[in-house]
Amino acid sequence: MARYTGPVCRLCRRERMKLFLKGDRCFKEKCAIERRAYPPGQHGQRRSRRPSGYGPQLREKQKVKRIYGVFEKQFRNYFATAAGKKGVTGDNLLISLERRLDNVVYSLGFASSRSQARQLVRHGHIEVEGRKTTIPSYQVKVGQQVGVKEGSRKNEIIRASVETARGRGIPSWLELDPENFVGKAIALPTRDDIKLPVEEQLIVELYSR
Repeated sequence: MARYTGPVCRLCRRERMKLFLKGDRCFKEKCAIERRAYPPGQHGQRRSRRPSGYGPQLREKQKVKRIYGVFEKQFRNYFATAAGKKGVTGDNLLISLERRLDNVVYSLGFASSRSQARQLVRHGHIEVEGRKTTIPSYQVKVGQQVGVKEGSRKNEIIRASVETARGRGIPSWLELDPENFVGKAIALPTRDDIKLPVEEQLIVELYSR
C-alpha cells in the first residue's frame, strides 16, 4: 500500500498551518510552524501566494488529504460517494473521513496522531465489536465499540496516549471508557463536531470544474 514516507513537518509548512501530524510535538516549541512559518524550499520565504480560483481550491483539497492521510484516488472515491448521498456534499465528505477507523482510534486517544493510529490498526492492536480489524479505512457505525486488544493494553505508547487524551477531550459523537480502553460511536458525527479549519465548499468547487 502506498504511503507518504517523507518529513511530515514539511507538509504543515506547505499549508502554512498545523496539521497535527506528529502528535505531541505539534504542541511544543519544536513544532516546525513555530520556528519556520513559511513554505519549504529554497524560495519559501520569498514565495508569494497569488489568489486565484484554482489555487485556494487545490490547497484546501491537499490540506484535507494530508490531515486524514489519504491519497488522491482514495480521496476521489470518498468525494464520489459523498456526492451521491443526500445532503450537503462537503459535509458528507468530511463525515466519511471522520468515521474512518484510524481517525476514530486517534479521536478516542489511543494514538497521538492519525498516522500512529493507522499503524496500530494495521498491526492488529485494534478491535471493532471484539473482532480484530486491520483496515484503517473501515467506516465505524453508530453503536459499534472500538477498543484496544487486551494483549496490547500494556503498551506504553497506547497508555501514554490515553492519558494525554483525557486532557484533550474527545468529540461529542464518541464516548470513552479509559479504564477498559474501549470507546463507542454514540451518534454519527455532524459538521459542527469536526473542529478543523477547512472550507470544504472549495473542494466541491474544485471537483465540479
